[in-house]
Order: sequence, then C-alpha cells, then structure tokens
Amino acid sequence: MLVLLILHLVAALLAPLLVRTWGPRACLLLALAPAATAGWAVAHTGAVRDGGAVVETYPWIAQLNLDLALRVTTLSWVMLLLVGGVGALVLVYSARYFEAGSVGLARFAAVMVAFAGAMVGLVVSDDLLLLYVFWELTTVFSYLLIGHSTERRSSRWAAAQALTVTTLGGLAMLVGFLLLGHHAGGYRWSVVAAAPLPGGGYLVTAVLLVLAGALAKSAIFPFNAWLPVAMAAPTPVSAYLHAAAMVKAGVFLLGLLGPALAPAGPWRPVTVVAGLVTLAIGGWAALRQTDLKLLLAYGTVSQLGLLAVMFGAGTPKAALAGVAMLAAHALFKAALFLVVGILDHEAGTRDLRDLSGVGRAAPVLATVAGLAAASMAGLPPLLGFVGKEAVLAAFTGDPLVLAVLVAGSALTVAYSIRFLWGAFGTRPGVPDTEMARPPAAMLVPPAVLAVAGFVAGPAAGWLSDLFEPYAELFGPVEEHLALWHGPTAALGLSALVLAGGVVLHLVRGPLTPVLARLRSPVGGNQGYEWVTHRFDLLAIEVTGATQRGSLPQYLGTVLVALVLVPGTAMLATAPWRVHLAPWDNPAQLVVCVVIAVAAVLAVGARRRLTAMLLVGVTGYGTAMMFVLYGAPDLALTQFLVETATIAVFVLVLRRLPERFSARPLRRSRWVRRCVGLAAGLVMAGLALAASGARRAPSISAAFPDLSVAEGYGRNVVNVTLVDIRAWDTMGELAVLVVTATGVASLIFERSRTGPRPRRPQPAGLRPGDRRTVWLRGGQTLRERRRSIVFEVVTRLIFHTMLLFSLFLLFSGHNAPGGGFSGGLVAGLALALRYLAGGRYELAEAAPVGAGMVLGAGLAVSVGSGVVGLALTGDVLQSVKVDLWLPLVGHFYLVTSLFFDIGVYLVVVGLVLDILRSLGAEVDRHVEAAGEPGRGLTVQREGGTP
Repeated sequence: MLVLLILHLVAALLAPLLVRTWGPRACLLLALAPAATAGWAVAHTGAVRDGGAVVETYPWIAQLNLDLALRVTTLSWVMLLLVGGVGALVLVYSARYFEAGSVGLARFAAVMVAFAGAMVGLVVSDDLLLLYVFWELTTVFSYLLIGHSTERRSSRWAAAQALTVTTLGGLAMLVGFLLLGHHAGGYRWSVVAAAPLPGGGYLVTAVLLVLAGALAKSAIFPFNAWLPVAMAAPTPVSAYLHAAAMVKAGVFLLGLLGPALAPAGPWRPVTVVAGLVTLAIGGWAALRQTDLKLLLAYGTVSQLGLLAVMFGAGTPKAALAGVAMLAAHALFKAALFLVVGILDHEAGTRDLRDLSGVGRAAPVLATVAGLAAASMAGLPPLLGFVGKEAVLAAFTGDPLVLAVLVAGSALTVAYSIRFLWGAFGTRPGVPDTEMARPPAAMLVPPAVLAVAGFVAGPAAGWLSDLFEPYAELFGPVEEHLALWHGPTAALGLSALVLAGGVVLHLVRGPLTPVLARLRSPVGGNQGYEWVTHRFDLLAIEVTGATQRGSLPQYLGTVLVALVLVPGTAMLATAPWRVHLAPWDNPAQLVVCVVIAVAAVLAVGARRRLTAMLLVGVTGYGTAMMFVLYGAPDLALTQFLVETATIAVFVLVLRRLPERFSARPLRRSRWVRRCVGLAAGLVMAGLALAASGARRAPSISAAFPDLSVAEGYGRNVVNVTLVDIRAWDTMGELAVLVVTATGVASLIFERSRTGPRPRRPQPAGLRPGDRRTVWLRGGQTLRERRRSIVFEVVTRLIFHTMLLFSLFLLFSGHNAPGGGFSGGLVAGLALALRYLAGGRYELAEAAPVGAGMVLGAGLAVSVGSGVVGLALTGDVLQSVKVDLWLPLVGHFYLVTSLFFDIGVYLVVVGLVLDILRSLGAEVDRHVEAAGEPGRGLTVQREGGTP
C-alpha cells in the first residue's frame, strides 16, 4: 500500500514534465498510477473475501506514537477498486477531453493524480490522525481541481465554498477523533473500535463532531449546497470527485465507524434524518434543472443522502445494501458525468432545452447513457436494481423511513428519465442538434463503467460473498444480494417506485409550476452567502476598530493582554515566594543598573537615533550578563546580533523623521510607561514561575555528554544547534529565507535578479589619474558624504573580519563561534563596506545575488541532512570522518560542519539582502526623489558635490 502512495506521489511530480512533453496524451501514462491501485485491490481479493485484512505498518513519528498504519478490509477494498478504476478511466478520458495547449493542463494532471493518491491514503489509513491528514489533502486538491478555470469567478467561488465547508467540517471531525483516541489511549481505529466506548456527554460530543465532518464532506443536509456549485469544475473532475471519490469519503467514514459508533445515541437519528432529508430535497431539485450537469449534481446529492441512511442505520441488511449502492452509484454516476462531458464537448451545450435528436446522431453514446441511467433508476438486471431492492428490503420494518425511501427513489426514476429524454430525445419545435461522432478515447471510459454496472447485476451472488464480511460487523447476515428473490415486498415496492417515477415524468408539464413554487425560502447557497457576507462585515468592523495604523496601539494591546491574562494566572503561583540570591557577583548589579538606566532614558528620548542607541546599550548590557555568567558563546552572539540590529536601525532611520512626534501627550506617556513596567514584571514573574514549575529532570542535562559522544564537539551551544536540535535550526533557516524575501519584495520596485549596477565614472576623475583609491565605490559618493578615514579603516579591516568570520565558523564546534556568529561577522563586514562606499561599493564587495547566497545556504544545510540519512539512516545525523594530511597528521571532520556552513551562508545572504533592500535600494529611491541629504547618494559625472 505504501508503494501505491509513493507511485502516486512520483506520478504527480512528473506530471507537469510529461504534459509539457506529450500534451494531453500524458494523461494516458499517468492513468497507470490509479490503475495500479485497482490492480492491487484485485490481486488481494482473496485476502479480504472471508473477512480478512491486509495490514502494513511503518514507524513515522515515535514521539506521538504515530505510525503509517495502513489496513484494507472489505469496505476499503471496494473503495480502492472504485478510486483506482474510475480514476484511471477518467484520466484516459481526459487525454481526449482537453485540447493541446489547454491552460492549466499540467497543473490539472498533477493535482488529479495527487488527489487520487490522497484518496488511496484516506481509505487505507488505520490511524485516525493519518486519516485526517489525507482527508485534508483531498480537501486542498479538490479546491485546486474545482477552481481549475482560474479566470472564471464562478470557479473561484465554487472552489472557495467547497474548501470552506469541508475544511470546517474536517476540523470538527479532528476534535472528535482526538476525543475518541484520548479515551482509548491510541488513535489506531482497529484498536479504538475494540475498546469500550466512553459514556454520557463525552461520547455524544465526539460522535456529533465526527458526523459534522462526514456529512460536510459528502454534501449531506445541511451541508448540501456546495456540491451543485462545484459543477463549475471541468467534467472529468466532476466524474471523479463528485461520483466516485471525494463525496464518497464522508459516506466511507460513516461505514468505517458505523460498526463501533452506531449504538451511540445520536448516530442513527442524525444520519438517518439528515440522509432522508437530503434524498428528498436533492431528488426534487434535480427535476427542476435544465443543465444536465446540474441535474446529475442534485441527483448525486440525493443518492448520497440514500447512502448516508444505509451506512447510518447500523443493521446488517442496511450495511450490505449500502456497499452495493456505493459501488453501483460510482459506476452509473461517473459514466453519466462523462456522457455529459461528451455532449458539451461535441455539441457545444448541455442545456436540455437546446438538445434534440442526439440519440439518432450518436446511438452508441445514447446506449451507454441508457445503461447507466437504467442502473440509476433501478431497472433489472443492472447493479442499481440489486442495490435498490436491497435498500427497500432493509427497511420493511420501519414504515416511516420506508415511505421516504420509496418517494425519494421515485424521484430518482423521474430525473433518470428526464436525463435521457433531455439529452437524447427528439422534441418538436427544436432543430436537431449538430453533433460530431464522439471520439473513441472519450466513449470507451463511460462505456466500460456502464457495462460494468450491467455485468455486475447478474453477478450479485458473487458480489454478496465479497460484501458480506463488512455487513457481518453489524450482526448475522440473513439475506444475501441477488438479482431475483422471488415475489417479495421489496420487489413490489420496486415496481411501485418505477411506476411513480414514470408518472412524475409524464405529468412534468403540469408539475413545472409546482416544482418552481415548492422550494426552500432560503436556499443553501443563499445561506452560505449570507453567512460569509456577515463574516466579511464583522471583519470590517473589527478591523476598523482595532487596526488604526498605530504600531504603539498594537503593541500596547498585546502587552495589556499579556499582563491581564497570563499575569493574573501567574499571581496564583506566587513566584515571589521563591528564595532568590540578589546576585552572584557585584559586577552583575552594576550591569543591571546600567541596563535599567538605559531603558528609562530610552523611554524619555526625543530623538529616534538616541532612543535606538540607548536600546542598544540594554542589548550590550545583556551580553555582559552572559559574560559574567560564564556563557561566552551566548555573549558573542548577543554582541554581534545587537551590532547588526543597530546597523539595520541606522538604515531604516534615514527614512524617518529625526525626532519623535509631539504625541503622545504627557498623560498617555505615563500610561505607556506603566504598561511597559507591568509587562516587564509579568515576564520576570513568568520566568520564575516556569523555572520553579519543572517536575522532571531537564533534558539539557544530558547535552554535554551527547555533544561529545554523538556530535563530536565540545561547544554544547553549537552542537545543539547543528546536531541535537538541528531540525529546529532547519526550520529557523527556512523562516530567515522567507523573511528576507518578504522584506526585499516590499522594498524593490524592480527585479532583484538582474545584473549588478555598473559603477558610474566619478566626477572630476581624468583618465590616467593615479590617485590612491581606497574604495572604488567611495569615489561615487558626494564629497560631503565621504570619509577618507572611514574608507581607509574599512579597507584595512574588511579582509581581517572575513578571515575572523571563517575562523568562528570552523572553530565553533569546539570553541565559541559557529556558522551563525561567523555569518554575522561577515555580514557586518559587508555593512561596513556599504556604509563607507555606498551601494556601488556593496556591489564590488559582493558581486553575487543575495537570493543565490540564501538558496545555496539552505541547499547546503538540506544536503548535509541527506548525507546523514545516506550514511546513518537518520536525517541530520552527524558523522565523524577521520582524515590524514601531510604536515598536519591525523584529524577528523564532522559532517555537521556542512550544516553550519549552510547556516553561515544563510546569515550572510540575509544581511546582504537587507543591505541591498533597506540600504542600496532605499538610496536609489532617495536619489530618484531628489533628496540627496537623506542617503548615500551618488554624485553623477558633471554634478555638484
């Protein structure tokens, strides 16, 4: 089973390349992935025939006790056949449905195969959390498929509606899974189902939450509105997602959980009532449709309601009938959707008011549609008849439910006839529709599905043997599936259903105004639009009340919430009762006083630069505290970070007023100071409370030994970053790369990847002039912005700083330093070059793109993880390599050094990106705006100093 998931993943990744090479014909090759799923299911028929199961388990996240637990039983075996078989036929159909060069075809092919793989994962998952992962993957992929035509607003709206409804339902379902798993002590469903169920409101809450997810996914009332809207998707998407795959996921979940949860209080009433309502309103709405695709969509809603009743009833008869109808519905509904696609593709319309005489023009297509529609209506000897008769037989003892089932089934017969009459009939007064002969590649897939439904009917006895192991989970099976049971009540009801459907079609003329009047006063789409509109209005009101464009207000709100909520809870712990030593060294008191004085003065400063420098003093004071506490690595990092921060502040302050505004008034100033003081006290209290709340030994106590034994280094801080907690560092690197890209994209008005700027010829410099040039870019600055002393000092120490950064990089595994510290030193060296010589000097110092450096750093870090996986079987695991060189002798190299090199490059790239965006690009803006006094602007040739 895992091989099937990997196959779909590989196929989805290769799909864009294959489509670009072969065009729509690539879908034929991609169809092999879902076909392999169907073939795998056929090959394992014997394993599930007698109620057995195929089980595969692979370790995944040991800390969460989460494994890739895969399990195939009778119900999931049926779903695999449908997901794989129908998926393969739809992709074959797509090879002819889409024209060469169709917009978004590569994306469609990739997402379609990925969706098929997600459905495979969903139906074979034995772990509830793993099932939820695949559940949400199908939601995301369906969003992309429904919104395939991105240029159409209807497609975008339909995709967003489907995503919203199914995602909210999925989140509710997840909470229900967590409740069930928490009570059972694990999330593997085979274990949860065997454990005693919780009682009382706990079980009721869990069941209702799970049902919300299942009903939303399968468009069961009250979540039925999104499915007809989703018909904005291309026809192959509707044939797969809305007939055999996505909408079946909720019904499948009902069938999977039913044997264990059907006895729970709300399970039967919710599923049966919601299903019956959906059956009735979906069938009634289908009779009003003139768009054949919408007719099938509302018919699908109705049939899904019927399936919900079957799988929710919790009896062996209903369960057996449910599996039969599940298979029959997938076969006939997918075939009919594909038929509609052929009509739309060849005739140019799917409006039954414009179609006439198509049956004579395309007799083979009409025959295929007739077989599928007959199965939908429940005519013998098709599989639809077998399933419909089993449905009626399952509820002969419940007159109320049976009456609704009979009425809903009569509506099904009526809209089945309406479909055939509208698509292929000949109507007076309507000219015959001109239609080309359907291509074989489009005709074969629906024909295979329709014939399969025809063949499966007489094979009902054999299918019953395959399906009964599932029904036996609810109790002993007394009746079997069969094409002929004799003159039974169910047979009479089937005849009544057929007669009722024919009558409804014959009186369609007088019935039309009744159909128009009998509808809900508020439709599902109107309700959804009303809710979303209200949320939009609420968002506008909340935004208007809270987002005033004032950063102090935003920060103050956050700090006040911090003081009121965690601060109030902290008071219960009384952290001040902990015995504390005032200081370990009198120097610590001196440093604390300096930090406090600098903080107070920063609050009262009127100049932005003064406030920034005072804040920097607090940072340097913190670094001194690290020194006094014997943490040189932290102190070095803090010093470098503070220096880099000051450099960035200097770049930003050039575009801000020199002084703070006269506001806030004196009273509000004191309010802000009080909020800041309270926040500081709360943070100090929380630190005390957190340190005193530990009950288990700290895992960091083992870090020194682990650093030497597994990380092969004596610098615990660095080894922790690049080995013990390398995954955390990897995530932080990704965040740095994203942040750098985001900041730069806000500043740059042009491409960041173009050629570096060419240094202009300095004014007043004649050819052959041999004056000493300390920095080439410095000559381009205006004279009053230049400092020769600064240029000389920069020229003298720049290379020394780079060498020092490399020293920190390579020595950091066993001494203070590392890739982060080394990257900061190199970045400060670049900042020095920029401040001394301007943007052209920065281009001279770093003639590469910042994005290239960032990407190279991230690639090196990821690559080092792959090396660890290849050598040890664990990602990011350090490996010690013993080497020998002449004159050097024996030494060793640790592979985590390459991870540290990646960190070094990312930090350098980040600083370079900041210098080019907040520095060089801002200088260009200043120069373009004619504000030479606000930046390191260039003196053009012939300009004035």
